[in-house]
Amino acid sequence: MIRQRQAELILFFALSSGLVDAEQAHPRPNILVIISDDQGWADVGYHGSEILTPNIDRLAKEGLVLDQHYVTPMCSSTRACLLSGRYSTRFGLDGATNSQVFPFGTITLASALKGLGYDTGITGKWHLGSMPQAGPFKFGFNRSYGSFAGGVDQYTHLYKKGKFSNTWHRNDQYVEEEGHATDLIAREAIRWIEAKGEAPFYIQVAFTAVHVPIQEPKEWVKPYAGKIENESRRRYAACATHMDDAIGQMLSALKRTGQWENTMVLFTSDNGGSGGWRPTGKYPGKYEASPVLGNNLPLRGRKGSVYEGGIRVPACISWPGVLKPGKVTEPIHIVDWMPTLLSLLSYKVEEDLGWDGMNVWPLLTGKQAELEDREFYFKRGSSTALRYGDWKLVQSGRRQELFNLANDPNEKSNLAPEQKELVASLSGRLSRQRARDK
Repeated sequence: MIRQRQAELILFFALSSGLVDAEQAHPRPNILVIISDDQGWADVGYHGSEILTPNIDRLAKEGLVLDQHYVTPMCSSTRACLLSGRYSTRFGLDGATNSQVFPFGTITLASALKGLGYDTGITGKWHLGSMPQAGPFKFGFNRSYGSFAGGVDQYTHLYKKGKFSNTWHRNDQYVEEEGHATDLIAREAIRWIEAKGEAPFYIQVAFTAVHVPIQEPKEWVKPYAGKIENESRRRYAACATHMDDAIGQMLSALKRTGQWENTMVLFTSDNGGSGGWRPTGKYPGKYEASPVLGNNLPLRGRKGSVYEGGIRVPACISWPGVLKPGKVTEPIHIVDWMPTLLSLLSYKVEEDLGWDGMNVWPLLTGKQAELEDREFYFKRGSSTALRYGDWKLVQSGRRQELFNLANDPNEKSNLAPEQKELVASLSGRLSRQRARDK
Protein backbone atom coordinates (compact mmCIF):
# COMPACT_ATOMS: atom_id res chain seq x y z
CA MET A 1 0.00 0.00 0.00
CA ILE A 2 2.91 2.37 0.70
CA ARG A 3 4.31 1.86 -2.79
CA GLN A 4 0.86 2.32 -4.29
CA ARG A 5 0.45 5.63 -2.41
CA GLN A 6 3.88 6.78 -3.58
CA ALA A 7 2.91 5.98 -7.15
CA GLU A 8 -0.32 7.94 -6.78
CA LEU A 9 1.57 11.00 -5.49
CA ILE A 10 4.03 10.82 -8.38
CA LEU A 11 1.14 10.65 -10.82
CA PHE A 12 -0.59 13.59 -9.13
CA PHE A 13 2.41 15.88 -9.46
CA ALA A 14 3.09 14.72 -13.02
CA LEU A 15 -0.47 15.45 -14.05
CA SER A 16 -0.54 18.77 -12.19
CA SER A 17 2.64 19.93 -13.89
CA GLY A 18 1.34 18.94 -17.32
CA LEU A 19 4.36 16.76 -17.99
CA VAL A 20 2.22 13.81 -19.06
CA ASP A 21 -1.41 13.22 -19.96
CA ALA A 22 -3.75 10.95 -18.03
CA GLU A 23 -3.43 8.01 -20.40
CA GLN A 24 0.37 8.05 -20.28
CA ALA A 25 0.43 8.47 -16.52
CA HIS A 26 -1.95 5.70 -15.59
CA PRO A 27 -0.21 2.74 -13.93
CA ARG A 28 -0.17 -0.58 -15.75
CA PRO A 29 -3.69 -1.91 -15.34
CA ASN A 30 -4.78 -5.23 -14.03
CA ILE A 31 -6.54 -7.06 -16.85
CA LEU A 32 -9.59 -9.26 -16.25
CA VAL A 33 -10.94 -11.06 -19.32
CA ILE A 34 -14.29 -12.79 -18.84
CA ILE A 35 -15.45 -15.27 -21.48
CA SER A 36 -18.91 -16.81 -21.43
CA ASP A 37 -19.54 -20.00 -23.38
CA ASP A 38 -22.19 -20.12 -26.14
CA GLN A 39 -24.00 -16.96 -24.99
CA GLY A 40 -26.11 -15.55 -27.79
CA TRP A 41 -26.57 -11.99 -28.97
CA ALA A 42 -30.02 -11.72 -27.35
CA ASP A 43 -28.99 -13.42 -24.10
CA VAL A 44 -27.91 -10.29 -22.19
CA GLY A 45 -30.21 -7.78 -20.58
CA TYR A 46 -28.73 -4.76 -22.32
CA HIS A 47 -29.80 -6.28 -25.65
CA GLY A 48 -33.37 -6.51 -24.43
CA SER A 49 -33.28 -10.13 -23.25
CA GLU A 50 -35.77 -11.63 -20.85
CA ILE A 51 -32.72 -13.10 -19.11
CA LEU A 52 -31.53 -11.17 -16.07
CA THR A 53 -27.87 -10.15 -16.35
CA PRO A 54 -27.62 -7.06 -14.10
CA ASN A 55 -23.86 -7.23 -13.58
CA ILE A 56 -23.01 -7.59 -17.25
CA ASP A 57 -25.52 -4.81 -17.96
CA ARG A 58 -23.84 -2.53 -15.41
CA LEU A 59 -20.45 -3.28 -16.92
CA ALA A 60 -21.83 -2.30 -20.33
CA LYS A 61 -23.49 0.85 -18.99
CA GLU A 62 -20.40 2.06 -17.14
CA GLY A 63 -17.99 1.01 -19.87
CA LEU A 64 -17.88 0.73 -23.63
CA VAL A 65 -20.32 -1.49 -25.49
CA LEU A 66 -18.54 -3.21 -28.39
CA ASP A 67 -21.41 -3.32 -30.82
CA GLN A 68 -19.66 -5.25 -33.59
CA HIS A 69 -17.29 -7.52 -31.70
CA TYR A 70 -16.38 -10.55 -33.77
CA VAL A 71 -15.11 -13.93 -32.63
CA THR A 72 -15.08 -17.30 -34.41
CA PRO A 73 -17.96 -19.76 -34.84
CA MET A 74 -16.56 -22.15 -32.18
CA CYS A 75 -14.99 -22.15 -28.74
CA SER A 76 -11.39 -23.38 -29.07
CA SER A 77 -10.76 -21.29 -32.15
CA THR A 78 -11.86 -18.08 -30.40
CA ARG A 79 -9.57 -18.80 -27.45
CA ALA A 80 -6.66 -19.38 -29.81
CA CYS A 81 -7.36 -16.03 -31.48
CA LEU A 82 -7.38 -14.18 -28.16
CA LEU A 83 -4.07 -15.64 -27.01
CA SER A 84 -2.21 -15.33 -30.31
CA GLY A 85 -3.55 -12.24 -32.08
CA ARG A 86 -3.87 -14.51 -35.12
CA TYR A 87 -6.74 -16.29 -36.77
CA SER A 88 -6.87 -19.79 -35.34
CA THR A 89 -6.78 -21.20 -38.86
CA ARG A 90 -3.12 -20.17 -38.97
CA PHE A 91 -2.67 -23.07 -36.53
CA GLY A 92 -4.93 -25.39 -38.52
CA LEU A 93 -7.87 -24.89 -36.18
CA ASP A 94 -11.41 -23.84 -37.13
CA GLY A 95 -13.49 -25.47 -34.41
CA ALA A 96 -13.31 -27.23 -31.04
CA THR A 97 -10.40 -29.53 -30.27
CA ASN A 98 -8.73 -31.53 -27.53
CA SER A 99 -5.43 -31.56 -29.41
CA GLN A 100 -2.56 -29.20 -28.69
CA VAL A 101 -3.06 -26.03 -30.73
CA PHE A 102 0.03 -23.88 -30.20
CA PRO A 103 3.53 -25.17 -30.95
CA PHE A 104 5.76 -25.01 -27.89
CA GLY A 105 7.56 -21.69 -27.80
CA THR A 106 4.64 -19.73 -29.25
CA ILE A 107 4.51 -16.22 -27.81
CA THR A 108 1.01 -15.86 -26.42
CA LEU A 109 -0.72 -12.91 -24.83
CA ALA A 110 -0.13 -14.58 -21.47
CA SER A 111 3.59 -15.21 -22.02
CA ALA A 112 4.13 -11.68 -23.33
CA LEU A 113 2.38 -10.19 -20.30
CA LYS A 114 4.36 -12.50 -18.05
CA GLY A 115 7.51 -11.12 -19.64
CA LEU A 116 6.29 -7.63 -18.71
CA GLY A 117 6.02 -8.65 -15.07
CA TYR A 118 2.35 -9.61 -14.97
CA ASP A 119 1.01 -12.38 -12.78
CA THR A 120 -0.97 -14.49 -15.26
CA GLY A 121 -3.77 -16.89 -14.42
CA ILE A 122 -6.59 -18.73 -16.16
CA THR A 123 -9.59 -20.17 -14.38
CA GLY A 124 -12.22 -22.21 -16.21
CA LYS A 125 -12.06 -23.61 -19.69
CA TRP A 126 -8.73 -23.97 -21.54
CA HIS A 127 -9.59 -26.26 -24.50
CA LEU A 128 -6.38 -25.69 -26.42
CA GLY A 129 -4.78 -28.99 -25.47
CA SER A 130 -6.72 -31.21 -23.09
CA MET A 131 -3.85 -32.87 -21.26
CA PRO A 132 -1.38 -31.54 -18.66
CA GLN A 133 1.53 -31.66 -21.10
CA ALA A 134 -0.24 -29.07 -23.27
CA GLY A 135 -1.86 -27.10 -20.45
CA PRO A 136 -1.82 -23.37 -19.67
CA PHE A 137 1.50 -23.54 -17.79
CA LYS A 138 3.22 -24.33 -21.08
CA PHE A 139 1.92 -21.16 -22.72
CA GLY A 140 2.55 -18.31 -20.33
CA PHE A 141 0.24 -18.78 -17.35
CA ASN A 142 1.59 -18.77 -13.78
CA ARG A 143 -1.63 -20.25 -12.42
CA SER A 144 -4.29 -22.45 -13.90
CA TYR A 145 -7.55 -23.95 -12.70
CA GLY A 146 -10.62 -25.58 -14.19
CA SER A 147 -11.12 -27.75 -17.25
CA PHE A 148 -8.35 -28.68 -19.65
CA ALA A 149 -11.09 -29.70 -22.08
CA GLY A 150 -14.46 -28.17 -22.96
CA GLY A 151 -17.83 -27.99 -21.25
CA VAL A 152 -18.07 -30.38 -18.29
CA ASP A 153 -20.65 -31.88 -15.99
CA GLN A 154 -21.23 -29.01 -13.58
CA TYR A 155 -20.92 -31.18 -10.48
CA THR A 156 -18.60 -34.08 -11.30
CA HIS A 157 -16.49 -31.83 -13.57
CA LEU A 158 -16.02 -34.71 -15.99
CA TYR A 159 -15.82 -34.09 -19.73
CA LYS A 160 -17.14 -36.43 -22.41
CA LYS A 161 -16.33 -40.12 -22.07
CA GLY A 162 -12.87 -41.07 -23.27
CA LYS A 163 -9.28 -40.21 -22.51
CA PHE A 164 -10.07 -36.54 -21.86
CA SER A 165 -12.91 -37.18 -19.42
CA ASN A 166 -10.78 -36.50 -16.34
CA THR A 167 -10.00 -32.84 -16.88
CA TRP A 168 -10.42 -30.77 -13.71
CA HIS A 169 -7.10 -29.39 -12.52
CA ARG A 170 -5.18 -26.80 -10.55
CA ASN A 171 -1.83 -25.61 -11.85
CA ASP A 172 -1.94 -28.29 -14.56
CA GLN A 173 -2.31 -31.09 -11.98
CA TYR A 174 -5.53 -33.09 -11.74
CA VAL A 175 -7.70 -32.42 -8.68
CA GLU A 176 -11.12 -33.47 -7.42
CA GLU A 177 -13.37 -30.88 -5.82
CA GLU A 178 -17.00 -30.51 -4.90
CA GLY A 179 -19.20 -27.70 -6.08
CA HIS A 180 -20.88 -26.23 -9.14
CA ALA A 181 -18.36 -25.33 -11.87
CA THR A 182 -19.65 -21.76 -12.19
CA ASP A 183 -19.08 -21.12 -8.49
CA LEU A 184 -15.68 -22.79 -8.43
CA ILE A 185 -14.38 -20.91 -11.47
CA ALA A 186 -15.40 -17.57 -9.99
CA ARG A 187 -14.15 -18.49 -6.52
CA GLU A 188 -10.67 -19.12 -7.87
CA ALA A 189 -10.60 -15.76 -9.65
CA ILE A 190 -11.72 -14.00 -6.47
CA ARG A 191 -8.95 -15.69 -4.50
CA TRP A 192 -6.38 -14.44 -6.99
CA ILE A 193 -7.85 -10.92 -6.92
CA GLU A 194 -7.79 -10.83 -3.12
CA ALA A 195 -4.26 -12.23 -2.92
CA LYS A 196 -2.78 -9.81 -5.45
CA GLY A 197 0.80 -8.80 -4.76
CA GLU A 198 2.71 -5.86 -6.14
CA ALA A 199 2.64 -7.14 -9.72
CA PRO A 200 -0.37 -6.35 -11.93
CA PHE A 201 -2.43 -9.36 -12.95
CA TYR A 202 -3.90 -10.83 -16.10
CA ILE A 203 -6.76 -13.17 -15.19
CA GLN A 204 -8.69 -15.01 -17.89
CA VAL A 205 -12.00 -16.27 -16.52
CA ALA A 206 -13.46 -18.75 -18.99
CA PHE A 207 -16.84 -19.96 -17.76
CA THR A 208 -18.31 -23.22 -18.94
CA ALA A 209 -21.72 -21.53 -18.65
CA VAL A 210 -23.95 -21.41 -20.65
CA HIS A 211 -22.63 -24.52 -22.42
CA VAL A 212 -24.41 -27.85 -22.07
CA PRO A 213 -24.97 -29.87 -20.01
CA ILE A 214 -27.03 -27.31 -18.11
CA GLN A 215 -27.54 -28.27 -14.48
CA GLU A 216 -28.82 -25.42 -12.36
CA PRO A 217 -29.93 -25.44 -8.72
CA LYS A 218 -33.60 -24.62 -8.13
CA GLU A 219 -32.66 -21.28 -6.57
CA TRP A 220 -31.56 -20.01 -9.98
CA VAL A 221 -34.46 -21.51 -11.94
CA LYS A 222 -37.24 -20.39 -9.58
CA PRO A 223 -37.16 -16.64 -10.48
CA TYR A 224 -38.09 -17.53 -14.06
CA ALA A 225 -41.20 -19.53 -13.14
CA GLY A 226 -44.14 -17.95 -14.92
CA LYS A 227 -41.81 -15.61 -16.85
CA ILE A 228 -40.30 -17.95 -19.41
CA GLU A 229 -42.71 -20.60 -20.66
CA ASN A 230 -40.25 -23.00 -22.29
CA GLU A 231 -38.60 -25.20 -19.66
CA SER A 232 -35.36 -25.61 -21.58
CA ARG A 233 -35.03 -21.86 -22.12
CA ARG A 234 -35.90 -21.31 -18.46
CA ARG A 235 -32.98 -23.49 -17.34
CA TYR A 236 -30.70 -21.77 -19.83
CA ALA A 237 -31.72 -18.39 -18.40
CA ALA A 238 -31.00 -19.65 -14.89
CA CYS A 239 -27.53 -20.72 -16.02
CA ALA A 240 -26.84 -17.28 -17.50
CA THR A 241 -28.06 -15.46 -14.41
CA HIS A 242 -26.00 -17.75 -12.17
CA MET A 243 -22.92 -16.83 -14.21
CA ASP A 244 -23.83 -13.14 -14.09
CA ASP A 245 -24.00 -13.31 -10.31
CA ALA A 246 -20.53 -14.90 -10.25
CA ILE A 247 -19.28 -12.03 -12.43
CA GLY A 248 -20.79 -9.59 -9.95
CA GLN A 249 -18.85 -11.25 -7.14
CA MET A 250 -15.60 -10.79 -9.03
CA LEU A 251 -16.32 -7.13 -9.71
CA SER A 252 -17.19 -6.64 -6.04
CA ALA A 253 -13.87 -8.21 -5.07
CA LEU A 254 -12.05 -5.67 -7.25
CA LYS A 255 -13.88 -2.82 -5.54
CA ARG A 256 -13.48 -4.27 -2.04
CA THR A 257 -9.72 -4.60 -2.49
CA GLY A 258 -9.28 -1.13 -3.99
CA GLN A 259 -8.34 -2.42 -7.44
CA TRP A 260 -11.40 -1.40 -9.43
CA GLU A 261 -10.05 1.93 -10.69
CA ASN A 262 -6.94 0.31 -12.14
CA THR A 263 -8.50 -2.80 -13.67
CA MET A 264 -9.50 -3.21 -17.28
CA VAL A 265 -12.40 -5.64 -17.59
CA LEU A 266 -13.29 -7.20 -20.94
CA PHE A 267 -16.40 -9.35 -21.31
CA THR A 268 -17.24 -11.41 -24.40
CA SER A 269 -18.93 -14.61 -25.45
CA ASP A 270 -16.77 -17.13 -27.30
CA ASN A 271 -19.29 -17.64 -30.13
CA GLY A 272 -22.97 -17.27 -30.85
CA GLY A 273 -25.68 -19.10 -28.97
CA SER A 274 -26.10 -22.77 -29.80
CA GLY A 275 -29.09 -24.70 -31.08
CA GLY A 276 -30.90 -27.45 -29.22
CA TRP A 277 -29.06 -30.32 -27.55
CA ARG A 278 -30.07 -33.86 -26.65
CA PRO A 279 -27.94 -36.17 -24.52
CA THR A 280 -26.23 -38.83 -26.62
CA GLY A 281 -24.36 -40.75 -23.96
CA LYS A 282 -21.07 -38.98 -24.63
CA TYR A 283 -21.24 -37.21 -21.28
CA PRO A 284 -20.80 -39.20 -18.05
CA GLY A 285 -24.15 -38.48 -16.39
CA LYS A 286 -27.89 -38.35 -17.02
CA TYR A 287 -29.18 -35.05 -18.31
CA GLU A 288 -32.37 -33.41 -19.44
CA ALA A 289 -32.68 -32.55 -23.10
CA SER A 290 -32.21 -28.87 -23.98
CA PRO A 291 -34.14 -28.29 -27.23
CA VAL A 292 -34.08 -24.50 -26.71
CA LEU A 293 -30.85 -22.75 -25.71
CA GLY A 294 -29.27 -19.52 -27.02
CA ASN A 295 -31.00 -16.72 -28.86
CA ASN A 296 -29.11 -14.76 -31.52
CA LEU A 297 -32.03 -12.82 -32.98
CA PRO A 298 -32.27 -10.67 -34.94
CA LEU A 299 -28.95 -11.93 -36.28
CA ARG A 300 -28.90 -14.85 -38.69
CA GLY A 301 -27.26 -18.15 -37.76
CA ARG A 302 -25.90 -19.65 -34.57
CA LYS A 303 -22.83 -21.33 -33.08
CA GLY A 304 -20.86 -23.13 -35.78
CA SER A 305 -22.06 -20.74 -38.48
CA VAL A 306 -20.14 -17.98 -40.28
CA TYR A 307 -23.30 -15.88 -40.42
CA GLU A 308 -23.48 -12.98 -37.95
CA GLY A 309 -25.36 -14.99 -35.32
CA GLY A 310 -22.41 -17.34 -35.01
CA ILE A 311 -19.62 -14.77 -34.89
CA ARG A 312 -20.96 -11.41 -33.62
CA VAL A 313 -21.42 -11.56 -29.87
CA PRO A 314 -22.28 -9.39 -26.87
CA ALA A 315 -19.13 -7.73 -25.59
CA CYS A 316 -18.06 -4.71 -23.56
CA ILE A 317 -14.95 -3.27 -21.93
CA SER A 318 -14.51 -1.14 -18.83
CA TRP A 319 -11.62 0.81 -17.31
CA PRO A 320 -12.94 3.46 -14.91
CA GLY A 321 -11.50 6.92 -15.45
CA VAL A 322 -9.73 5.92 -18.66
CA LEU A 323 -12.40 4.61 -21.03
CA LYS A 324 -15.49 6.82 -21.19
CA PRO A 325 -18.90 5.12 -21.23
CA GLY A 326 -20.39 4.77 -24.68
CA LYS A 327 -20.58 2.49 -27.68
CA VAL A 328 -18.01 1.47 -30.29
CA THR A 329 -19.86 0.77 -33.52
CA GLU A 330 -16.81 0.00 -35.66
CA PRO A 331 -16.16 -3.73 -36.23
CA ILE A 332 -13.32 -5.22 -34.22
CA HIS A 333 -12.19 -8.82 -33.75
CA ILE A 334 -10.94 -10.81 -30.80
CA VAL A 335 -7.55 -11.07 -32.57
CA ASP A 336 -7.21 -7.32 -31.89
CA TRP A 337 -6.82 -7.67 -28.13
CA MET A 338 -3.27 -8.99 -28.08
CA PRO A 339 -1.88 -6.18 -30.30
CA THR A 340 -3.96 -3.60 -28.41
CA LEU A 341 -2.94 -4.61 -24.90
CA LEU A 342 0.71 -5.12 -25.72
CA SER A 343 0.89 -1.81 -27.57
CA LEU A 344 -0.69 -0.06 -24.60
CA LEU A 345 1.97 -1.58 -22.34
CA SER A 346 4.84 -0.73 -24.74
CA TYR A 347 5.73 -4.36 -25.33
CA LYS A 348 8.80 -4.60 -27.55
CA VAL A 349 8.04 -6.97 -30.41
CA GLU A 350 11.39 -8.50 -31.31
CA GLU A 351 10.05 -10.81 -34.01
CA ASP A 352 7.14 -10.91 -36.42
CA LEU A 353 4.31 -12.52 -34.49
CA GLY A 354 2.13 -12.81 -37.58
CA TRP A 355 -0.70 -10.82 -36.07
CA ASP A 356 -3.96 -10.65 -37.97
CA GLY A 357 -5.26 -8.21 -35.37
CA MET A 358 -4.43 -4.54 -34.91
CA ASN A 359 -4.15 -1.99 -32.13
CA VAL A 360 -7.65 -0.56 -31.61
CA TRP A 361 -6.80 1.50 -28.53
CA PRO A 362 -7.23 4.85 -30.38
CA LEU A 363 -10.74 3.71 -31.32
CA LEU A 364 -11.60 2.79 -27.74
CA THR A 365 -10.38 6.12 -26.36
CA GLY A 366 -12.15 8.18 -29.02
CA LYS A 367 -8.94 9.52 -30.52
CA GLN A 368 -9.94 7.82 -33.76
CA ALA A 369 -13.57 7.84 -34.84
CA GLU A 370 -13.31 5.00 -37.33
CA LEU A 371 -10.87 2.55 -38.84
CA GLU A 372 -9.90 2.09 -42.45
CA ASP A 373 -11.67 -0.76 -44.20
CA ARG A 374 -10.02 -4.03 -43.23
CA GLU A 375 -10.53 -7.73 -43.79
CA PHE A 376 -12.18 -10.04 -41.27
CA TYR A 377 -11.87 -13.72 -42.10
CA PHE A 378 -13.96 -16.60 -40.77
CA LYS A 379 -13.90 -20.32 -41.40
CA ARG A 380 -15.78 -23.32 -40.09
CA GLY A 381 -15.47 -26.55 -42.02
CA SER A 382 -16.34 -25.95 -45.68
CA SER A 383 -17.96 -22.61 -44.92
CA THR A 384 -15.92 -19.42 -45.10
CA ALA A 385 -16.66 -15.72 -44.95
CA LEU A 386 -14.84 -12.46 -45.45
CA ARG A 387 -15.97 -9.02 -44.37
CA TYR A 388 -14.38 -5.97 -46.00
CA GLY A 389 -15.87 -2.64 -45.10
CA ASP A 390 -19.63 -3.07 -45.03
CA TRP A 391 -19.56 -5.97 -47.48
CA LYS A 392 -19.54 -9.60 -46.45
CA LEU A 393 -19.06 -12.61 -48.70
CA VAL A 394 -20.17 -16.04 -47.47
CA GLN A 395 -19.05 -19.17 -49.36
CA SER A 396 -20.23 -22.68 -48.71
CA GLY A 397 -19.24 -25.13 -51.41
CA ARG A 398 -20.19 -23.47 -54.69
CA ARG A 399 -22.81 -21.24 -53.11
CA GLN A 400 -21.87 -17.58 -52.72
CA GLU A 401 -23.84 -14.97 -50.82
CA LEU A 402 -23.11 -11.26 -50.59
CA PHE A 403 -24.51 -8.94 -47.95
CA ASN A 404 -24.22 -5.24 -47.23
CA LEU A 405 -24.11 -5.25 -43.45
CA ALA A 406 -24.69 -1.52 -43.15
CA ASN A 407 -28.12 -1.90 -44.79
CA ASP A 408 -28.77 -5.54 -43.98
CA PRO A 409 -27.09 -6.55 -40.70
CA ASN A 410 -29.32 -9.61 -40.43
CA GLU A 411 -28.19 -10.99 -43.80
CA LYS A 412 -31.58 -11.36 -45.44
CA SER A 413 -30.85 -10.08 -48.95
CA ASN A 414 -28.30 -11.92 -51.07
CA LEU A 415 -26.83 -9.38 -53.50
CA ALA A 416 -24.39 -11.76 -55.19
CA PRO A 417 -26.36 -12.16 -58.45
CA GLU A 418 -26.31 -8.41 -59.10
CA GLN A 419 -22.81 -7.65 -57.78
CA LYS A 420 -20.68 -10.16 -59.67
CA GLU A 421 -17.58 -7.97 -59.92
CA LEU A 422 -17.61 -7.28 -56.19
CA VAL A 423 -18.12 -10.98 -55.48
CA ALA A 424 -15.08 -11.77 -57.63
CA SER A 425 -12.98 -9.17 -55.81
CA LEU A 426 -13.98 -10.39 -52.35
CA SER A 427 -13.54 -13.99 -53.43
CA GLY A 428 -9.95 -13.16 -54.35
CA ARG A 429 -9.35 -11.62 -50.95
CA LEU A 430 -10.87 -14.66 -49.29
CA SER A 431 -8.66 -17.00 -51.30
CA ARG A 432 -5.56 -15.08 -50.22
CA GLN A 433 -6.61 -15.38 -46.58
CA ARG A 434 -7.13 -19.11 -46.94
CA ALA A 435 -3.72 -19.46 -48.57
CA ARG A 436 -2.15 -18.19 -45.32
CA ASP A 437 -3.74 -20.96 -43.25
CA LYS A 438 -1.87 -24.00 -42.05
